[in-house]
Amino acid sequence: MEHKTKGLLIVFTGHGKGKTTAALGMSMRAAGHGMKSAFLQFIKGSWKYGEMEAVKRFSDLIDFQVLGRGFTWKSNDPEADKEAARSAWGKAKTAITSGKYHMVVLDEFTYVLNYSMVDLNDALDTFKHRPPGLHVVITGRDAPKELIDMADLVTEMKVIKHPYIKGIKAQRGIEF
Repeated sequence: MEHKTKGLLIVFTGHGKGKTTAALGMSMRAAGHGMKSAFLQFIKGSWKYGEMEAVKRFSDLIDFQVLGRGFTWKSNDPEADKEAARSAWGKAKTAITSGKYHMVVLDEFTYVLNYSMVDLNDALDTFKHRPPGLHVVITGRDAPKELIDMADLVTEMKVIKHPYIKGIKAQRGIEF
């Protein structure tokens, strides 16, 4: 059997911990090979995340951007969130088609798809017509079936046990 290489569409989904961490690991691995990646976060938290500080050390290879207003279901201005999501998707499409990157990560992107802030068909068409060698990594819970069907690699993170259930709060270096 002949082995070939191609840009992969990769999805990390599920309700367990580790989706963003896995995508960050892939960006770090790519950086270790001198490959440039864009890491675009579609949901911004209010905490100071450790990964934001760590990737600054690789700013020549990892273009880390927090996009939009946060896109949460607790928003007081859903129309502004939709506009911010559309603007962020425009930036993501530019990164995907630019030819500047070996990998583009769309972190927490499934949420903007599931809340219809970004058109699923437009996203699927963009992924289908991406440059041939470009890897696209998507994270977030409840990945749409159409995205899963199109993907080359899908991993579902499933909670077996989590310290939060025992009342242990999120900890620096583990959750953020």
